[in-house]
This record gives sequence, C-alpha cells and structure tokens, in this order.
Amino acid sequence: MGKIRTSLKAIGENWSMTQRVYRFLWAEVLGIFILVVAAIAVPVSLFINWLTAVLIALPLGLLAATFWFSRRATRAAYARIEGQPGAAAAVVESLRGKWAVTPAVAISRNEDMVTRVVGKPGVVLVSEGSPSRVGHMLANERKKTARWVPDIPIYEIQVGNEEGQIALGQIQKTLSKLPRNLRGSEVTEVRRRLEALGNVQQSMPIPKGPMPTSPRQVRRQRR
Repeated sequence: MGKIRTSLKAIGENWSMTQRVYRFLWAEVLGIFILVVAAIAVPVSLFINWLTAVLIALPLGLLAATFWFSRRATRAAYARIEGQPGAAAAVVESLRGKWAVTPAVAISRNEDMVTRVVGKPGVVLVSEGSPSRVGHMLANERKKTARWVPDIPIYEIQVGNEEGQIALGQIQKTLSKLPRNLRGSEVTEVRRRLEALGNVQQSMPIPKGPMPTSPRQVRRQRR
C-alpha cells in the first residue's frame, strides 16, 4: 500500500505541474481516451460483440491517454527549466542510456555553459548560451579534450532558440542519431582519461570573485 500511495502522490504532483503549463490537460486526456475507445469499440462490436469491444477498447484508450499525458508532462518539464542556467545539463543527466555527464566543464560570466557527455558516439560537448559567445568556449574545450583523447570523435551540440541551435526537447533525439563509434570498454577508458582532466582543472588555482568557475562550485551553488 505504501508504494501505491507514493506512486499516486507522484502522479498527482506531475499532473498539477503539467496542468500549470497546459490548462486544458484534463480535456485533452479525456478526449484522447474517448476517441480511441470509440474508434476501437464500434468496429469490434459490429464484427464480434459489445463485451469484447469494451474489454479491448478500454485498456487501449487508457494506454493512449497515459501516453499523451506523459508527452505533455515531459514538455511541461522542459518549459519550466528552459532559459535557466544548467537546463541542458539537467536534461542530459536525466536521459536514458549510458551517458557519463560532467556539467559545467566551462562556464562564463554570462552563465553560458559547456557540458561534457561521454557515450558510445564518443565525446559530445553540449553548450547553452548565445552562439556568438559559446563558439569559442566549445573550441577551447574541444582542444583540451582532444589532447587527452586524440583518437576519439568529438561532437558539438548547441542548445538554445537561435539559428543553428536545438531545443531542450530535441537533445535526446540528437544524441540518439549520432553514430556508435565506441564499445563499452572504450567508453570506460575515455571516461577515465577525462576524469583525470577534470582533476587537473580542479587542482588549478581559482580566481576570487562571485562567479563560480569550476564544475564543483556550480553544482554546490545549485544546491
């Protein structure tokens, strides 16, 4: 019973959060349910019987309504964090799959940020901020990374709303389209090498000032 209550509470909180973005969420979900049930129940009842139609149509209608709610909830979650510093890093960290994410390997005073992602495609540098500002940050981080893993493919993804950038909701699709260049053991080796790079950067003197300049400080500030 405890697990059921926890699940129901999580669904309720998720529903409330989503409805703040989509005011007529209840109508959308109900409409999808009714349309799917009707589209399946009517022909099945004509060819077989109503009882079979109901037994088939109701679960499929519920599945369709749940799927629609799930999509709306995901978009609402993206809408809530869009434009906030670290939003792209948060999305990447929540993705399914074996991705090693290091947020804020580079950060500017304008809160532009580069996040490093390691997976089977190789190394992916994900930036957030204006293209005019993050271009040189990506180039610098690519050079640093290439020194430690010279034979590994390095990709760049810019997240934002300007030309040449992708939206938060497109990150997973973009990553999934990248070629699989590495095996599991190779991914582990790349992660190990780049962790050494992170240790070197964190051991360097950090200039004083209010703006965090290391990934550890950025994560601490977010908490």
